[in-house]
Amino acid sequence: MRLTRWRTLGLFALLLSLAVATAPALAQAPDDRIDRLEQEVATLKAAIAAMKEGGEAPAAGGDRVAELERQVEVLAQEIEKLRVGEAAASADTSSHGFGPAASKIYRTERGLSIGGYGELLYQNFDRERDNGTTSGKTDTVDVLRGVVYFGYKFSDRWLLNTEIEYEHAGSEVAVEFAYVDHLWRPAANVRGGLVLIPMGFLNELHEPTVFLGARRPDVEQVLLPSTWREVGAGLFGDLGPFTYRTYLVTGLRGAGFTAAGLRGGRQKGNQAKAEDFAWTGRLDFTGVPGLVVGASGYLGDSGQDLGPAVGTQIVEGHLEWRWRGLEARALAVQARLDDVAALNRALNLTGTQSVGEKLRGGYLQLGYDVLAGRGAQSLTPYARWESYNTQDEVPAGFRANPANDVESLTLGVAWKPIDQLTLKVDHQNYDNAAGTGVDQLNVVLGWIF
Repeated sequence: MRLTRWRTLGLFALLLSLAVATAPALAQAPDDRIDRLEQEVATLKAAIAAMKEGGEAPAAGGDRVAELERQVEVLAQEIEKLRVGEAAASADTSSHGFGPAASKIYRTERGLSIGGYGELLYQNFDRERDNGTTSGKTDTVDVLRGVVYFGYKFSDRWLLNTEIEYEHAGSEVAVEFAYVDHLWRPAANVRGGLVLIPMGFLNELHEPTVFLGARRPDVEQVLLPSTWREVGAGLFGDLGPFTYRTYLVTGLRGAGFTAAGLRGGRQKGNQAKAEDFAWTGRLDFTGVPGLVVGASGYLGDSGQDLGPAVGTQIVEGHLEWRWRGLEARALAVQARLDDVAALNRALNLTGTQSVGEKLRGGYLQLGYDVLAGRGAQSLTPYARWESYNTQDEVPAGFRANPANDVESLTLGVAWKPIDQLTLKVDHQNYDNAAGTGVDQLNVVLGWIF
């Protein structure tokens, strides 16, 4: 069944209202249970002390005291189990720029570690574009991706980490990363192999439980473009309140660039052209709990097997602030390409087909967990505004396609019954300068392990 835009918005509003209204009912928390059990233990201990001071008959009083002491021991064991569970959950965090599941190898003492994640996505598209014409889009359900991490820690200093991804129910299989680390010291470690380019939020932290939105932000797919990986080597580490990653990698391939962005230029380690290389690096300030402020860059040529060098520069700045239940993100990115007119000629691109000389974009995102501080569950309404243009500037003699100047507003809610599972529902309103935007409703079930 297809949904009109207003029915879709009405459904989203109903889901959001129900989410907020039922938040208190979902807030049965291990923290609350621990508090209640500790109160019961205190009450029992007070009763035991009173009985001992009261001088009850040894037989009857002794039996009562023994029973109460046994109850105290049972409750103490239950409290310990709950606290161990909390400690295990808090340990399931990101390390060295990777998501919780991908970081398991760093928490392994020695030998093999296995983790992974998956996403099942439903997309419902409006029947009409903004200009009233038929959208022609078909609603879909997709086993978007199923991922397995295999890691092996050879010693305290040497480890291997890999990500194998099966996309669209296994119709596509790819190695997302495969690298070897030498953990020398906190300030300087070595990494080499198929590495993730350390730009933006989602390229490294793309497990579904660690970001808001049923779909990844368009800016981080079109401009950066996630998931972006290349063969290379470099250093990473912590310098006081700063973290960094810097690599030399195989460059993008300009033959894959289009008017819609840089995504097709990724080589992914698949018989990658190695005529041109690039530098990429990232620096983050993490000295204040909950705050991340940083920037990243990419610089290199993308000509590879073409005549023009196609110099490519990408710069990105980002900010994240987490405080209690609040989660705020901001990101801005700009790319500039040289020799675009020559690249267009080499690719036989004319008119509005030109690759952009300048590409820019950014987004603001805000979410608030209405169950914050009430237990393991989370329920987070969120909003994200995005703007990007893949043809912000084009060479003389070419024209920009107004459809590539895009704005969108995403409104949704994410529920996590436990840290490893998430259900996200959102509506995306798309507008572009050509008036051909198509709105959509998304529902995703995601998991990590």
